[in-house]
Amino acid sequence: MDDLTAVDSLADWSTWVPWSDAVGTASLRPGVYIARVGADGDVVYVGMAGERRGRGIRGRLTVYRRGKGAVSGLGEAAMDRALADPAWLRTRLAAVERGHPERTSAWATAALERVDLHVRWAERDDRAQALALEAAVLEALVGSDLWNRRR
Repeated sequence: MDDLTAVDSLADWSTWVPWSDAVGTASLRPGVYIARVGADGDVVYVGMAGERRGRGIRGRLTVYRRGKGAVSGLGEAAMDRALADPAWLRTRLAAVERGHPERTSAWATAALERVDLHVRWAERDDRAQALALEAAVLEALVGSDLWNRRR
């Protein structure tokens, strides 16, 4: 059984959706979300969302979408990779040199948009169950090259 097949068996997962659609369609319940590069690419990130004031997974993804997660989780991982990309940096620097600097949140949003992420999720009843599922998914993907810092 390959790693993703093992993950599939751990929960009832949503279908994969492009990052641009994920915020509007993600669950308002706690759970786990998985991101991969491209429609059929490798899984690169596993995250967990608790209740988040009734916004669950959608609330967590919204934090990233708005660029407010530049120093945590998926947002930080995407930002780290963007900052290592000279072409991406040149584009940002050119805007600054033209007198159009952007806020950090705009850079963080652009960092996520530069990666063709697709996302899916599985709901849980509460944070504790979401944490347990996240741990199981990370264990199933132990051989994968994930962006997650915490493994």
